[in-house]
Amino acid sequence: MPTPRTAARLDPTGALVVREHRSGPVYEAKWRRDGRQMKRRIGPAWLERDGENGDWRSRRGRVPAGFFDEKRATVQMAAIIAEHERKERAVEAGERARLERGVSFRQVATEWLEHLRVERGAKPATLKDYGYLLAEPGAPHRCGGGRSAGLILATFGERPIAKITTKEISAFLRRLDADGVSARSVNKYREVLSAIFNYACREDTHCLPSNPAQGTVKRRQQPPAVLDFYEPEEIEALAQMAAVGSHRGKQPPGLSAGEIEWRAREDAQDAELFRIAAYTGLRFGELLALRWEDVNLDARRMVVHRAVSAGVEGPTKTWQARFIPIADPAAEALKRLRARGDYTTRDDYVFCSRLGRRLDPSAVRRRYKRARDAAGLRPLRFHALRHAAGSLVARHADARFVQDFLGHSRITTTERYMHAKARPEDLERVNLAFAHKPSTAHGTLRPASRPADDK
Repeated sequence: MPTPRTAARLDPTGALVVREHRSGPVYEAKWRRDGRQMKRRIGPAWLERDGENGDWRSRRGRVPAGFFDEKRATVQMAAIIAEHERKERAVEAGERARLERGVSFRQVATEWLEHLRVERGAKPATLKDYGYLLAEPGAPHRCGGGRSAGLILATFGERPIAKITTKEISAFLRRLDADGVSARSVNKYREVLSAIFNYACREDTHCLPSNPAQGTVKRRQQPPAVLDFYEPEEIEALAQMAAVGSHRGKQPPGLSAGEIEWRAREDAQDAELFRIAAYTGLRFGELLALRWEDVNLDARRMVVHRAVSAGVEGPTKTWQARFIPIADPAAEALKRLRARGDYTTRDDYVFCSRLGRRLDPSAVRRRYKRARDAAGLRPLRFHALRHAAGSLVARHADARFVQDFLGHSRITTTERYMHAKARPEDLERVNLAFAHKPSTAHGTLRPASRPADDK
């Protein structure tokens, strides 16, 4: 006896309806699908009113092109319903296949980025960094003519996230190792993958039972380089090169007196910017967002509560405001900037363009590098000015003060500054600890402060 087969789903039947329209009567098809009322217009009806009772009746003559009699309208209604059913069933089949296959890694990665932006309030620079790692293969870079390899999405994009295994992720990370990717970058890929899977494990997202990335091995990275920074005399040399315009290179001939004056003012501002960066420890984005309302020269105190991240002004990196004392060299630099005469109201930027707008970060970095090279200094990044502030203060303050001064969220970050360079009293301490003098009795060395033996 043959096995019974499930009957195919039949198309629903519809009803023809005549509607009065300003251009004349029209046929419409009405039917129900899964409890929903569906309605579609068929076209002009070849009908007229019956003079006796007002009902619709067929008009005499051949039905012109573009019009429908009842027979043609019924055929057209069947075709409309069948086409609608075909599309609906294709959507349902795709949905069923998607549910059977499971949500893709690409979709969860997109959700995770949106979660970071909306729910976690991630900084624009952070989102930009993660977005670069999760770019589609072949996506053009923002700058230059390069294109993204899109390694993560090329490997996992179409895979159902619930079916990705620890073994697959380990194989991906090993391929990065084999391609010569640094341990730090491999760990960054691993970190992003782990964060996405952690998000997918939440009960309010996709309820994955576990995070397969956690079973992979974190690469051993080289320890961070010893902090190097400029001493005060080097900071002043850097500022002086900027002040005299040495970071501009050869200037075009025939500049107007007004242009020469503006350039001199910009050079002076660059010099003070470099000084204030090194004497306050402000992050680069915090310097760009600093306004005069944040500076209290009378109280010698500055509040830092804004920063620029990827061109967007918002809260600081730690989302907390901090108050820092203004040291003498920083105060003198701020006084000179305030004496420029314009753009010194409460809402104005401390460091601004000719039009009072926020400075372009790329241009500032370029001018810093040229001033650094003109001063003959070793090639340290702009961030080394912040290192200078933290390391110089660490010579005379405890770790907690340095942490608050720099705005670190973790004391472990501050500890790097505490060991950057020995404090002046450190040499005196070790010399005292190891102080010895020759023994005249036996020709040997003995501690200078050794007490006499008890008798």
